Parts: sequence; structure tokens; C-alpha cells
Amino acid sequence: MLSKHSPIALVWLKRDLRLEDHEALTVALENHKLVLILYVAEDFLLEDPHCSERHLNFIKESIQDLNTQLRPFNTEVLALQGELISIVKQLQETFSIAALYSHFETGIQATFKRDTKVKKWLNTKGISWFEFQQQGVFRGLKNRKNWIQKWEAFMQQPIRPFPKEQKFLNLKHLKKIKAQFQVLDLSTTTSSSIQPGGISYAKKYLDSFFEGRYLHYQKHISKPDLSRKSCSRLSPYLAYGNLSMRVVLQRTASEKLNGKKGFGIRAFESRLRWQSHFIQKFEMECSMEFKSINKGFHRLLKPVNPEFIKAWEEGRTGVPMVDVAMRCLVTTGYLNFRMGAMVVSFFVHQLWQPWQQCSAFLARQFLDFEPGIHFPQVQMQAGETGTNTLRIYNPVKNGHEHDSHGYFTKQWIPELKSLPPALVHTPWVITNFEEKLYEFKKGVSYPNLIVDLEKSRKYATETLWELRKMQEVKQESMRILKQHTLNNRSLS
Repeated sequence: MLSKHSPIALVWLKRDLRLEDHEALTVALENHKLVLILYVAEDFLLEDPHCSERHLNFIKESIQDLNTQLRPFNTEVLALQGELISIVKQLQETFSIAALYSHFETGIQATFKRDTKVKKWLNTKGISWFEFQQQGVFRGLKNRKNWIQKWEAFMQQPIRPFPKEQKFLNLKHLKKIKAQFQVLDLSTTTSSSIQPGGISYAKKYLDSFFEGRYLHYQKHISKPDLSRKSCSRLSPYLAYGNLSMRVVLQRTASEKLNGKKGFGIRAFESRLRWQSHFIQKFEMECSMEFKSINKGFHRLLKPVNPEFIKAWEEGRTGVPMVDVAMRCLVTTGYLNFRMGAMVVSFFVHQLWQPWQQCSAFLARQFLDFEPGIHFPQVQMQAGETGTNTLRIYNPVKNGHEHDSHGYFTKQWIPELKSLPPALVHTPWVITNFEEKLYEFKKGVSYPNLIVDLEKSRKYATETLWELRKMQEVKQESMRILKQHTLNNRSLS
């Protein structure tokens, strides 16, 4: 019987919207007689420039799916909007909060500050907060000595099944509690262009990948259209914790034992470790959200050009492969790795804009925004680590190689539909005769180039290579390699 000030444990969901292999939930249920699962759509996060409605919709869909799975246990997630501390304070008027359970989060600075504030407040109230690691990321590391061994040991631990115990606050009690709070409206604006959230969809994507899509994983990974089917498409489900990394890795190992082999499945497996590596890197040097990890590049000051930035965001730079990638991303929330790297490369090198000016916009567009992947990758493509090969992607070359017939380009830029494959990636070279032949007017049908591709590439290359020769950049490069190298080799 539930009485006033009954002791309960709170399980605070963040980027771990699942039931299976959820250590915080499992341990709470093992140690307490009554458990409340809580999600808070925090006002500060909803207003953060890295977050967007598509992220919130994905979270809402994930909570809806969780509630469907929890229904047989006569409970659901208490999904509220507001501020965590004030919500817990109000819950204390009804319950005795025995403990808070969650996974720790490698997030943006705003969530780190939130966690620091929560920890301090809980300590003043004598409430214990038990945090558990996930995704193979370890807190407090100073270097990568033995990281890979720790990561492998963590990933080989048994998967924790959802404990089907009747220890939850029931729907009747939750209804009374909801009346005291601002409940999160779980209705969403759906779009067939964007992957839906939730454990059920995550498992469908996982199953279909191993049922056959993996066969072309490596072959199609760089193709802007074919990669949409041949890549796993699991990244948003990992980013928001619909699946744990351990579940995906152990499923991959099981499929290999059952005879599914080939370079594609091996490449997929290696990229799962690559994902954890980058989040660990951000966990250890979170300042890269704002500044280049290599301090030698802090002296690089690029003039901000709002017109360039606006043209890039809207997909009207006059470079078809860049514009098609941006239009596709804004509409669907997805780009394969090569196209994502290319749009950043174009922004920072050929438009010569600071990477900080594109970071938040891209974060809002990518459905799978994961801070630990996002910031290190943006800096890598900007050439401001000092440890990676300087890459300035050629968008014309990438267009010819990965969309040779122009089908994908024309799908997203219908203005180019009348052009033959030989011209679709370089509309600026069209002659007067061809303009009449194809009923295409340069600068009218489609924008002219906003920069000279060759001159801008040359300027960026020369400037960055000169910086890389500087002693401070070299010293920082050595420091970064020493701190993040794994067993005498680096994942970069």
C-alpha cells in the first residue's frame, strides 16, 4: 500500500531510453521496493542551440515505445517538462526519495553544469546518486593506457535483461502525480523522411541490417544514396540509448559465429569501437566543444561571412554536391560519413569560416547528434587537430565518383534535372549554346559559385600547412597523440 512519504528510488532517464541492458534501472529494482522511472525535458536543453524539434520528437517517440513495453507492468515513464531539481523537490512532498539512479552522460557543457548542480543539491539533502557508465566510456581517465582492454571487458559483460518485477509506481498513482506537474506532451510532428525513435524501431533496423543490408556496407558506405540502405542506420538509436553498444557488439559477434562474414561486417564492427573511442576523447577533453583541441590553432582567426553561412545552410552555394548534401540533411536528418565530412570541409576550407559557426547548426540537423562524436569530427575535418592528415574534399570529384549519373543530385536539386551527367556537377562551365539547349540559365536556374574552388582550396592548404610547422602546434600534436593513442596506434 502506497502511503505519504513512502520511500522510492528514482531512475532518471537521459540518453539511455531503453529497458534492456539498463544498469541503473536493474540496480534500482534490485535494491528498492518501489521505483519511479523519470524523464525530464529540461527547459535549458530545449533552448540550447545544439537541440532541435527533431531531437525532441525522437525522444518522445522513444518514451511512447517505452510506455508500450511497460504497460503490462501497469506503469509508464513519468515524462515531465521543467527543471530536474525543482521536480525532485516537489516529489519529496509526496515521497521519501531514497536514491537517484542514472547513467552518466558525456554531453555538452550545459548538461555537465546541470549534473554538477544536481550532485551538489542531492548532497545537501542526503540523497545518494548512483551513476553507471555506458557505451564503453570511462570517467576520470588521464590517458588511454589499457583503455581498449577495459572497453573490451565492459562490452563482454553479460547483457542485463529487463527485470520484470512489480516494483513500479502504478498508473493510478502516476495519474495523481502528473496533476502536480507540467506533463511533457508526447504527441509528435511525424515525417516519413526522418527515422522514428524507440526500441522497437531500433531492433527492426538491427535485424534488417544483419538480414542482408550488411552485405553492401563497405561497398556503398561513401555513396550518398546507396549508403542510406546499406549502412546500419543505428546511430540515432545508439545516441539516445534505445540500444546499448554492448547489445549491438554482442549481436555482431553472434552473427559472425553463425557464418556471416566478409569485409563489410568487419568494417561495421571496427566502427563501433571507433564510436566509443571518440566519445572517450571528448570525455577527456570536453573543451573542444568551444575551442580547437590543439591550442596552437587558437591563433587562427577567420572572418565570419553571414552570406556565405546562409548560402551553405540553405544549400545554394552553387556547388551541387555540397548543396544536395545540405538539403538532404536538413530534410532527413541523415548524411553518410563522407558527405558529412565534405560539407564541413567546404565550410571551413573553401568558405574559410570558423568551425564554431557551423557546429550548432549541424548538431540541430543531425538526428544522431552525439556530442562526443560531433565536436572531435568537426575539428578533424577543419584540420585543427594537428594529428590528422589535412583533407580538403573536392566536391566536384566526389560528385563524379559517388553520383556519376547525377540521380541523387537531381532528386534534391530539381533545378539541375535538365542537365546531362557530364554537366550536373559543374553547371558553371555550361556554354551559351548549352544554356539554350538545356533551357538552363546560369545564376538564375541555379546559383553561381559563391567562391572560386581552386583558389580557396589553395589558400586554405597553404595557410594550414604553415600553421602546422609552428612549434606550439607540433608540441600540442605530441601531447594529443600521447594522451589519446591506443596501444601504440591511434584511431585519430
